[in-house]
Amino acid sequence: MAKIFLTSSGFYTDSIKKEFKTIVREQLANPKAVIITTASPLKEKNKFAIKAKNDLMDMGINQVDFLDVEHDEVDKLKQYNIIYLNGGYPFQLLFHMKKSGADLILKELAMQPTIIVGVSAGAVILGPDIEIVKHFTPEMDTVELKDLTALNLTEKVIFPHYDRDDVFKDASGKSIETRLREFESSRNYTVVRLRDDEYSLIDV
Repeated sequence: MAKIFLTSSGFYTDSIKKEFKTIVREQLANPKAVIITTASPLKEKNKFAIKAKNDLMDMGINQVDFLDVEHDEVDKLKQYNIIYLNGGYPFQLLFHMKKSGADLILKELAMQPTIIVGVSAGAVILGPDIEIVKHFTPEMDTVELKDLTALNLTEKVIFPHYDRDDVFKDASGKSIETRLREFESSRNYTVVRLRDDEYSLIDV
């Protein structure tokens, strides 16, 4: 079965890198990683995607490739046992994951010895839905997504960048925590708050 590794900013700290490296060593005999770049307009040229590739290779993972589910053949995902969903625009990422069928492949891989890494937008779409993104940053919905149901690989609703007031500005002056509590109350959700230096590990 898979392990899901959720972060706000990827391998942001040495402790996150160390934990991930330990998980890889314990779970996978021959790790092969692919970075899904679809959430960013810059795709594989996105600086965080490039950093992720360098970090993974520094951890001793020799094969690290990029894949864009909007344009590339998604069946190639089956060749890998580390699937890294890079951050960016969650609506765009979810739309193309579903349209391409990559969502179904990821669910298949989740039943195998696989490590699925969700970063920021990539972490949010692994949950039950992306209602929380619509609530906080509706302007990110450039594809006018109607169905906000996500991949549901975890029941956890993730709120990345919890410590970044600059990312989630509010005209009314409410704090992130106040707005989160209002969201939780209106949706009957419990939201997992992730700072940039935190991660959450889930067994599927």
